[in-house]
Amino acid sequence: MGNLGDITLRTLDTLARVDYIASEDTRVTKKLLSYYQIKKPLFSYHAYNFSESAKKIISLVREGFRVALVSDAGMPTIQDPGKELISLLERENIQFEVLPGPSALILGVVYSGFKGEGFLFLGFLPRKKGERKRALKEAFQQSQKIVLYESPQRLLSLLEEISQVGEGDRQLVICRELTKIHQEIKRGQVERIKEELIAQGRELKGEIVLVIEGKEPPVAREEITRLTQELRKKGLTQRDIVEVINLTFGVGKNVAKKYTQSVQAVDFS
Repeated sequence: MGNLGDITLRTLDTLARVDYIASEDTRVTKKLLSYYQIKKPLFSYHAYNFSESAKKIISLVREGFRVALVSDAGMPTIQDPGKELISLLERENIQFEVLPGPSALILGVVYSGFKGEGFLFLGFLPRKKGERKRALKEAFQQSQKIVLYESPQRLLSLLEEISQVGEGDRQLVICRELTKIHQEIKRGQVERIKEELIAQGRELKGEIVLVIEGKEPPVAREEITRLTQELRKKGLTQRDIVEVINLTFGVGKNVAKKYTQSVQAVDFS
């Protein structure tokens, strides 16, 4: 997320009223504040200094000052600094508010259009290869959509790992640089997208959200076969039959196509 217009009016009003702003990257936040003509004292709060900065925030609040925490882009604490501060505020019995804001996670889920209820958000996978593979295997046993964050440098490696655990035929949506000028949405099977990226040979940049389709529910093969036979008898085309099976049984169109192609019309009278 990075479009300056994504910010809410309430957030702008809050930033204008607080006394200090803690920021994941003061350079990025300065651009935002400058664009909206807001001038406030800034200090950094990131993964490498959160302990010291959190104590500063507590001290300022105890003195009666109002402090806001912002991240580079998107919603703080969603794979961004902030979780530790919230825990500390809870322990210190200090009240705080969370202002709703843009999240690449939610946009990715919506862009995917994948069926099924709920989703499994894993964020960034572990760096160690064995741990990454275990996390992927466990995730692929679930029925929900899977949402991952990944750096462009490791994207191809991740797609290869998905193929290695036997899920290269899963449908995938890659959302890159969401809400920014160079936003890109790429769809297709994991294996095919991997091959396309290798063939293109271009170096990707920016933040990436991956949404992988959930596990297909058990296929009611006998019921699909019987309905397909009845539809063929009535003269429906293969395309229309796949659409009906998809809507009736909640299976993907690729699965519906697979189980209907060889079925012939029969007379049930």
